[in-house]
Amino acid sequence: MKMSAEEISQTLKEGELEKRSDNLLQFWKRKTCVLTTDSLNIYADAQKRTRSKELRLESIKKVDCVERTGKFVYFTIVTTDNKEIDFRCSAEDNCWNAVITMALIDFQNKKAIQDFKTRQDNESASPGQQERRMARAP
Repeated sequence: MKMSAEEISQTLKEGELEKRSDNLLQFWKRKTCVLTTDSLNIYADAQKRTRSKELRLESIKKVDCVERTGKFVYFTIVTTDNKEIDFRCSAEDNCWNAVITMALIDFQNKKAIQDFKTRQDNESASPGQQERRMARAP
């Protein structure tokens, strides 16, 4: 999917999230996150913004398991390879899951439109196929 440089660099939300570690003890680690129109960037160090992990929206299947407690909002990002990544944010800053979900829906809609246009262009480029389809019609 081709996007303009303007769309790629557009920041939708920036702030702190806590990510559950993958190790045995599963500690919550505070991360600085930047959500753009095409990815969620997770930084270990808020000051230097080095060692970024990029989670591209094309690799996210869904945002799942939203649960609210008194202090936190918990949610899980499920990737296309069925890996689950757990996050939590403070109840005051509870819209992270919604913003990620809306960015994912927007990305998937744009991709579907682009795929449709590409398919339409390919079909119009080969008129022989249209004739074959019409020949099949009763």
